[in-house]
Amino acid sequence: MSELRALYQEVLLDHSKHPHNFRAMPDASRSAQGYNPLCGDKVTLYVKLEGDRIVDVSFQGTGCAISTASASILTQVLKGKTREEAEALFTRFHDFVTGHGQPDGKAPELGKLAVFSGVAEFPVRVKCATLAWHTLRSALSGSEEVVTTESAVE
Repeated sequence: MSELRALYQEVLLDHSKHPHNFRAMPDASRSAQGYNPLCGDKVTLYVKLEGDRIVDVSFQGTGCAISTASASILTQVLKGKTREEAEALFTRFHDFVTGHGQPDGKAPELGKLAVFSGVAEFPVRVKCATLAWHTLRSALSGSEEVVTTESAVE
């Protein structure tokens, strides 16, 4: 295993065992629920908006290491972003984990999200990595339906 891959695995495990921003947000502007029936992952995502800017984001739920780590890192990278920036980041991340990103598999613009570089090699894990992101889109759109990985376009 390369040193970089070992580091990525360590970061994923740390976010899974000690998720950041794992809390309810009673004053959230929006929230949404997501569910991955294949893995059993469940997430509730909370977003606090000021105008068009995400000023706070948190989550609660249960899931596999990849799902929990993805939600944890999502909460870190989205604070301060506009809705448009969040949507663009969703697209870049989704392309990256589905193998439709850069041909060399690198994505320096994704920053911390690059730890998910190996997900594209395991298509069933894509749904784990993207659950929180699809749930974010639902929250930002104001939808009240539960997002499932079976209804989200991968």
